[in-house]
Amino acid sequence: MSNIPPSSSIEQFGVDTIPEEQRTGKPRDIFTFLCGGNLALSVMVFGWVAISYGLGWWATFSAITIGTFIGSLIVLPLSLLGFRSSTNNSVTSGAFFGVRGRLVASAVGLLICLGYISLTVWTGGDALSATATRWLSIRSTSTWSVAAYALIALLIVIVAISGYRLLDQANKLIIPIIALTMVLAIVAFHHGFSFSYAGTPKQYALSTFWPTWILAALTAGAAGPISYVTLLGDWSRYISPSRHSRHSIILWSWLGLFVGLAIPTIFGAFLSEVAFDQNSFVGGVVTSAPSWLLLPLLIVGVVRSVGQGALNLYSMGLDFDAILPRLKRSQSTSIMAGVSLCLVFLGKFVWDAETSVTNFVLFLTAMATPWAAITTIGYFKHRGMFDLEALQVFNRRETGGLYWFTSGWNLRAIVAWLAGCSIGVLSISTATFEGPIARALSGVDASPLTSGATAGLIYWLFVRNKEALIAS
Repeated sequence: MSNIPPSSSIEQFGVDTIPEEQRTGKPRDIFTFLCGGNLALSVMVFGWVAISYGLGWWATFSAITIGTFIGSLIVLPLSLLGFRSSTNNSVTSGAFFGVRGRLVASAVGLLICLGYISLTVWTGGDALSATATRWLSIRSTSTWSVAAYALIALLIVIVAISGYRLLDQANKLIIPIIALTMVLAIVAFHHGFSFSYAGTPKQYALSTFWPTWILAALTAGAAGPISYVTLLGDWSRYISPSRHSRHSIILWSWLGLFVGLAIPTIFGAFLSEVAFDQNSFVGGVVTSAPSWLLLPLLIVGVVRSVGQGALNLYSMGLDFDAILPRLKRSQSTSIMAGVSLCLVFLGKFVWDAETSVTNFVLFLTAMATPWAAITTIGYFKHRGMFDLEALQVFNRRETGGLYWFTSGWNLRAIVAWLAGCSIGVLSISTATFEGPIARALSGVDASPLTSGATAGLIYWLFVRNKEALIAS
């Protein structure tokens, strides 16, 4: 008899090694998670961000497309980590950073998910409150917003705690519904759309075209796939190498990252051109939408936000569980939901939305890209082979093993990562922050390139002899 729990049960696995008999996922499930999970307002909002930089339609379209394409290629090898190790990417990175050093990945993944889940609660809550106030013909107040955010957060927690299989089923059901809603929105807004929209060059976020275009390619393009560097193993760990090939994992991961992120972001740019509101992406769309479209928009705003938010919160729970193994996954998931809700309130009532989104995306990208470079080099140096028992040493509160290095830390990898992060931050260029390297490049943000190249080069120099890669 199979030991696989029914899809309605609450998942019990944290960052443990998934038993072979429960690795029943298929490569196309990765596409389902990435494509279905990203058909949400929290991804579409990045199209609004690109338009808000002052770019025209074709400049925005090309920035999103090219940025997402390049970002997807960077991330692809990391989809193989969980596939080969039977656990998530953070724990797998212990083979390169040390079984304690893999906390770097847990912290990076936690911060990435924290930012994106906050975006999900914010956009979903705005959709709920804006639609409700328009239907009821009442004035929008902070009380409505707070109540909507809290409701969205609660629903996200319920779905995320249920686990992998409910998320998989929910995404498969919702994709055609959201696709239909997007078609209805195109019908509703297409009369106000113009391919010749030139943007507002006098208000370029970084004063001139190319630095602003590159900023859009990073924040609305490459940052999307890069945000998944620590997350892809959450799903590929359920796929068995004995039944599926690594090439199928690569193919479905690329399709999921590129198609799943480019389409909703471009769609968000389309909506923003027609119904732009400098203070709220969702507010502008709901205000301009015909009344017959409000219910479909509400479905996208609430149902899809819950699905996309649950994906991120599920991963957040795993990362927090990896940092504090004594916590149950349900406990760590609930704690992270509370922290995310606090960030939403700050983003809504204290900070400027566009500036907050831009800054958090670029700074987290500067942290994630060097980790990705080191981990990719480590994976190929290891030829995708892992000691599954040694990876779990920290989770079991034990010591020793193949990946123990120096008290559980591989100082070579840590030094390379810190150097990459430092160079990356110095290369960031936004409307409110410009590092010295970006300034020397005439305001061009080169943070993903400089951070990844620096960390990768330093780590490669450290481990160019195979014996230096693993602990003695």
